Amino acid sequence: MTTTVRAAQAAGDAARLCAIYNHYVAETVVTFEEDPVSLDDMRRRVEEVQQHLFWLVCEADGEVVGYAYAGKWKARAAYRFAVEVSVYVDPTRCGEGIGKQLYTALLNQLRETRTHSVVGGIAGVNPASVGLHESFGFRKVAHLPEMGHKFGQWIDVAYFHLLL
Repeated sequence: MTTTVRAAQAAGDAARLCAIYNHYVAETVVTFEEDPVSLDDMRRRVEEVQQHLFWLVCEADGEVVGYAYAGKWKARAAYRFAVEVSVYVDPTRCGEGIGKQLYTALLNQLRETRTHSVVGGIAGVNPASVGLHESFGFRKVAHLPEMGHKFGQWIDVAYFHLLL
């Protein structure tokens, strides 16, 4: 498998981004969205992130198999050095190191900016995501019980933190 990590292209990648993400929307609690994301909405999300930060995709043999991005942590000015990161991998490709490749590239790009603080939120019981974050030095700093409700169950959220 030949993989490449590159900047997302809002128009060209939106369909694959939706296919990957909408699986997690429909089948899991790792995102609290409950309705599928449209192509137009995904394009808009990518464009908004890329105005100030990074949205990356991983291609394997020419097909997008995962993505990661950094968004603003909060809107207030004093938070300008903090970001929240997310990663999603095609469910048929989990365990192949794609998330690790994406986070390596994303964190390297963030290190080249004025970013100081990186937060990753993990919903529900997700050992793979916990392991990924911890492998980069993220530490669990918060556990918020029953923050979301999806599929008839209450879901906890944990926050992991990394200083660059």
